[in-house]
Amino acid sequence: MKYTILAVDDELDMLKTFESILHKKYHLLSADSAEAALQKIEKENIDLVLLDIRMPKIDGIELLKIIKQTVRDLDVIMISASRDLSSAIEAMKLGALDYIPKPFEVKELLAIIEKALEKRALVRENLYLKAVLAQASSYCDLLGNSALMKKVFETIDAVAKTDSRVLITGESGTGKELVARAIHKKSARSSKPFIAINCAAIPDNLLESELFGYERGAFTGALERKLGKFELASGGTIFMDEIGCMSMAMQAKLLRVIQDAIIDRIGGTASVAVDLRIVAATNIDVKKSIAEGKFREDLFYRLNVIPIHLPPLRERKEDVPLFLEYFINKFNKELNRQIKGFDQEAILTIKNYDWPGNVRELQNIVERMVTLSTNPVFTKEEVERAVNLSGTIVEIPVNLGFSEAVANFEREYLKNVLNEAGGNRSKAARTLGIARTTLISKIEALGLD
Repeated sequence: MKYTILAVDDELDMLKTFESILHKKYHLLSADSAEAALQKIEKENIDLVLLDIRMPKIDGIELLKIIKQTVRDLDVIMISASRDLSSAIEAMKLGALDYIPKPFEVKELLAIIEKALEKRALVRENLYLKAVLAQASSYCDLLGNSALMKKVFETIDAVAKTDSRVLITGESGTGKELVARAIHKKSARSSKPFIAINCAAIPDNLLESELFGYERGAFTGALERKLGKFELASGGTIFMDEIGCMSMAMQAKLLRVIQDAIIDRIGGTASVAVDLRIVAATNIDVKKSIAEGKFREDLFYRLNVIPIHLPPLRERKEDVPLFLEYFINKFNKELNRQIKGFDQEAILTIKNYDWPGNVRELQNIVERMVTLSTNPVFTKEEVERAVNLSGTIVEIPVNLGFSEAVANFEREYLKNVLNEAGGNRSKAARTLGIARTTLISKIEALGLD
C-alpha cells in the first residue's frame, strides 16, 4: 500500500517537480491553493502534507493553523524559498513536523519524507496495539487480531449468552483456560464461581474426591465433610482441563452429572443437585482416542455442543507483536524494569520461530529476557540465545517432506531442552511452557524414550 502525500504550492513548476520525484514511490495529490488543499484533505485519506509558505489569499502559515485545528494528527512539512527564520520558527511552534528551504536537495527531501512516514506508521501501530490490548480485558488477557482469533472471539460472544457446554481444543499453551474464563466472564453466571481443575494433574484415585467431595468418615483420614469442585461451582462454571486424560470410569461418572445434574459425595447417601456449566478442554485428538477405546463417544458428543479450536501461535504470527507488547508491559511492572521492546530484526526472528510451546513458551522467553537482559531494546542475537537454549542450530535436510521435517525439528529441539534439563521431564516441560503429560506424549511419539 502506497502512502498518500499532498503537495500544496501555487507554482505549477514546483508541483511538477514533486510529481517527478515522488510519483513512483508514493500516491501524490496536488493542490495550487489553500482552498483546493482543504477540499482534498476533507475527501482523501492523506498521510503527509508538503506545504509552501508563500501563497496568495491564504498563505501556508494560516493553512497550517487550519490543518492542525481540524486534523491534529496529520503531519505537515513546510517548504519555502524565504530564508526568513521567523517563518520557520512560527511554523514549528504551530506543529509543523519539519522545515525545508528552497531550493532543496532531492535526497534530503526524500529522507525527511521517509522519516515522517515511518513516524506516522509507528504512531498508528502503537494506537492499534493499545486498542487491541484494551480489548484484552474483555477476553481475560486472550489476545489476537488475526482472522483465526476474531472467529474465536465471535464464538465466545455468542456462546456466553447461553448455557451450552463447550469443548475447547488446541495445543498446550494456546490459552484454553483463558477462553473458558472469558466465556464465564461474559455470561449471566459471571457473579458466581469459576472453578478450574486439571484432570491430568490429579491421580485418578484422588480425582473423584476432588470433583464429587466426600462425607466425614467416608475413608481413613476423612475427618470432616469436603465439598467437591462440582458442588463449589454450582451456579457458575467449572472448567475441566485435559479432559482427555480422564479414566473411563471417571468419564462414566461425569456423564451422569451432565445427564442428571446431580452428584453423589463419596460416602454420601443422598444425591445433591448442581446447576453448573461445564467447559472442557483437551490437547489430544479426541476422535482418535474414541477409536482407540480411550474416550467415551457419548461423553464426547455431550461435551462438544459448541466446539472452539484455538490455533497454535505458528498459525497466527501476525498476533506476535501484540503478545510482545503485552508481556513487556506485564513484566516491566512485575519486575520493576524499563525494557522498551524488541528491534525489528528481533521481532522477525521471533515470527520465524515455530513456538512449539505456543503463547506460554513465548511468555516464558520474554520473562527470562526481561529478567536477565541489561539492554533496553532486545536484539536478534538475544532472542536467538534465549530461544535456542543449547546454543546449537537444528539442521533440517531440504529433501524431507514437510511433516517429516517438522517432526525432525521437534525431535532435535526436545533433545536439546531435555539435555539442558538434565533429563528432568518436569523441568523441561516448564522450560517449554507445556504440560508434563504433553511432553511425555511428544517424547513417545517422536521415539525419544
